[in-house]
Amino acid sequence: MRSRWVREAMASTIEALPPHADASRAAGAFAYMKGVAPFLGVSAPERRKALRVAWAHHDSPTSNELGEAALELMWLPEREYHYAAYDLIDRYRSQADELFLTRFATELLTTTPWWDSVDGLVGAMVSPLMRRYHDDQLVDEWSSSSDRWLIRAAIGHQRGWKRETDVPRILHLCDVHWDSKEFFIAKAIGWAMRDFARMEPSAVRDFLVGHNARNRVAIREAERGLQPFRS
Repeated sequence: MRSRWVREAMASTIEALPPHADASRAAGAFAYMKGVAPFLGVSAPERRKALRVAWAHHDSPTSNELGEAALELMWLPEREYHYAAYDLIDRYRSQADELFLTRFATELLTTTPWWDSVDGLVGAMVSPLMRRYHDDQLVDEWSSSSDRWLIRAAIGHQRGWKRETDVPRILHLCDVHWDSKEFFIAKAIGWAMRDFARMEPSAVRDFLVGHNARNRVAIREAERGLQPFRS
């Protein structure tokens, strides 16, 4: 049974966004995102502002309430509600316990997935909660799956960790998937290496030397990260 918090959070979110809808913007976003979902046509700044107002009166949820509400938002058709799912997690992330990722993350990442929702969830949920709870088993499960979006999340699970990044761990994940022909996996590898090229450029150079040139997408991103360190 849905809790009062979930009911109220859903109601306030569903009411907050339609007044800012724009049909022309919706059509453009739908085409840009390859038709992954219909759009209301609400810009990101408008969405965030409307949701801040809508959620201002809510108490803090339990971890399960937060996950359940995020999932319900992901099940709605319009894409802005999927963005609202990770906005909600970002707002109440301190309430997420050590079981949140195990219970909710896989379904959230694979419900109407495309790079926009997956990267939003990695930023709001996967990276910060992995930093807090270090669920290495779940990362390995994602990496071993056949789902490109779970693999992308596994590779990106330490994005933004800066000096806390476990570089050997990420390089291992990059190595495992180096020969993948999937564009979104290759892009994730490149972004991961570009991020920590700023911290350990020698490790990235060594990695590239030992890997074939077929993965041009990843190499191009990694080399962008290395450019400031070239004489």
